[in-house]
Amino acid sequence: MIDDLSTGSLDNIRHLMGRKGFHYAIETITNETVMDRLVSECDVIFHLAAAVGVELIIKRPVHVIENNIIGTEYVLRIANRYRKKVLVASTSEIYGKNNRVPFKEDDDRVLGATTKSRWSYSCSKAIDEFLALAYWHEKKLPVVNFRLFNTIGPRQTGRYGMVVPRFVRQALTGAPLTVYGDGMQSRCFSAVRDVVEAIIALSENAGAVGDVFNIGSSQEISILELARRVVALTGSSSEIEFIPYNEAYEKGFEDMRRRVPDTTKIRELVGWTPHTPLEDILREIIEEIDKEVKCTLPACAL
Repeated sequence: MIDDLSTGSLDNIRHLMGRKGFHYAIETITNETVMDRLVSECDVIFHLAAAVGVELIIKRPVHVIENNIIGTEYVLRIANRYRKKVLVASTSEIYGKNNRVPFKEDDDRVLGATTKSRWSYSCSKAIDEFLALAYWHEKKLPVVNFRLFNTIGPRQTGRYGMVVPRFVRQALTGAPLTVYGDGMQSRCFSAVRDVVEAIIALSENAGAVGDVFNIGSSQEISILELARRVVALTGSSSEIEFIPYNEAYEKGFEDMRRRVPDTTKIRELVGWTPHTPLEDILREIIEEIDKEVKCTLPACAL
């Protein structure tokens, strides 16, 4: 495993340290010397390294574009050197403002103007997909692109706008839950354990090579309803506060109104469907963050 810990933490893998066969490097994927050694020793590459989160996209667009495109180019070039299969993580942002729901993998992309930095992430990940498929078509490097739809679980950081850990932490500390816009934008949240099962299944199926797959839940929920559900599950007295997009991000910010995947393709190929209900995932996240919140109190150090 290689990670620069820009959005991660060693605490997330501490339970794996010392296990036979598990090795990690704290480094960027653009360090070719380190990457060359790691790729030469592995069987399959799961490329999930990327700059993510709406807040990061708005605040550091150069970092997002360069990190995503250049990083993927390094991974694919070195993978081709050793002829290793690569699974490339992409995003539901690919579909942009397309209002044809649920999204199918071959649907058109509908994006805003280049003056809206909001869409730079979508474009950078689209280039990643194009590049991966180009390596397959031209060099026959086995690649698989998979598009993630709002994956959540314990230990996910709330930095850069990740909504669920942000809501949970706000509820547990009694702060207002900040809902951007009118809260009627909807998302589909999947448990990370379910998503990992899907990715592994794709990696083991030769029929997935050279193709693109949606991975996500079809259980749609509005962000406002999500906030209400978090308040109910935590027993919080927190109120819900609406923040205009212009204040939360930037003037003229555009959002995706709905994100619902059509997962027929992956279901038919590998038999995968998500099976963890949203409320079960939320309870796990609440339990994890509740421990962290309590450990910020003086009594925790006694």
